[in-house]
Amino acid sequence: MHIRPLGDRVIVKPLGNEETTKSGIFLPDTIDKEKPEQGEVISVGPGKRLDSGEIAPMSVKVGDKIVFRKYSPDEITVDGEEVLVISENDIVGIVE
Repeated sequence: MHIRPLGDRVIVKPLGNEETTKSGIFLPDTIDKEKPEQGEVISVGPGKRLDSGEIAPMSVKVGDKIVFRKYSPDEITVDGEEVLVISENDIVGIVE
């Protein structure tokens, strides 16, 4: 299934902070840790409709790695994979 966001929303695949110990043991993200604040854009809406009726272009594109506000995204599951829905206003910046 493919999700096409509406308005100024962005679909993001969260980038976790997985860790590996010195001995090589993989420690995945857990519920106890904070939610990720970075992700990769996988789908972008057309943009926000202005009062004039025009649509403001989005400042991010598919493939961008972004930083967003910690508690802003809505979590949804698509084909067994967790993705985040974020408004463009909650995106802090693009990681270059």
